Amino acid sequence: MKPTDFSICLQSFLGDFLPSERNVTENTVKTYAHVFRLLLRYFSTKCRIQPDHLTLERLTYERVIGFLDWLERERGNSVKTRNLRLAAIHSFCRHLQRNVPERLAQWQRILAIEAKQTAVDPHVEHLSPQEMKMLLAMPDSSTKKGLREQTLMSLLYDAGLRVHELCGMLVSNVRLQSPKQIQVMGKGRKRRAIPLHEATAALLVRYCKVFKLDVEEHGEHPLFFNVHGKALSRGGVRYILLKNMARAAKSEGRTVSHVHPHMLRHSKAMHLLNSGNPMAVVQSFLGHANVVTTCRYAKSNIENMRTAIEKAPRVSPATDSSGSWKRPGIMEWLEDL
Repeated sequence: MKPTDFSICLQSFLGDFLPSERNVTENTVKTYAHVFRLLLRYFSTKCRIQPDHLTLERLTYERVIGFLDWLERERGNSVKTRNLRLAAIHSFCRHLQRNVPERLAQWQRILAIEAKQTAVDPHVEHLSPQEMKMLLAMPDSSTKKGLREQTLMSLLYDAGLRVHELCGMLVSNVRLQSPKQIQVMGKGRKRRAIPLHEATAALLVRYCKVFKLDVEEHGEHPLFFNVHGKALSRGGVRYILLKNMARAAKSEGRTVSHVHPHMLRHSKAMHLLNSGNPMAVVQSFLGHANVVTTCRYAKSNIENMRTAIEKAPRVSPATDSSGSWKRPGIMEWLEDL
């Protein structure tokens, strides 16, 4: 069958434009490809248009709106996820503006679709130090499987990694001689070096020895891999985390709430701030391009708010300064900040 103009343009967008002209990472290309797999599924199931018959003419404003509504209504995607999917389609349409200008008005209608407003929630989902300690103690590190799981979760938390940074890590990115550290390729191809805690470094030494990764010829091998020797997927990391989180919750007689790998990164950030580290240090550690991104952790930290207010001098005419945190209304005031 002759390829459609849609398939030709999509191949050009994902295969040439993004990696060559935009110089985006492989993970970004995979993320965009996932969006278009969902779009093709929508056209197939809801519009009765099979991928082989999807043409640019059929990529209309109305159908893109229908796709976005389908993501929210039937797939249960959040508004934030919906907006990310829309951003990928917008990027594709900007590419089409240059390459298929005869349909410029069609692409501009789609580009005019605005992202939905999301509620601003200062709360950051994270685990307490005690919960984190319990989670990391769940795998039996005396077994090969348990050692792998404990090392993976410990590194994910200790280095504050994004899950794609962990999945893309090679053996050569780990330095287990002094100074012990890992090299991370973050968003926007930004590299950063992260020092390792002694306990995490010791786990990595054992892990590399047991899995025979401690030889020079395995430098380009994925640090964490599946049964086929390929880099572990995000789904694989999530499975390991959920399994151990369920065990930890069961031991405490609780049920598992919404847990995801990024929660370990959130937890590390909150623990660093609670330990009194400056915002700039936490920003550098996490690899944030803008300190505003890091500030969300400070806004979520009610304990830091309390400490800051308690240190501030009192200028009100109140006669009794004792037990100020027990007075009615103070928590309501904090919640409104």
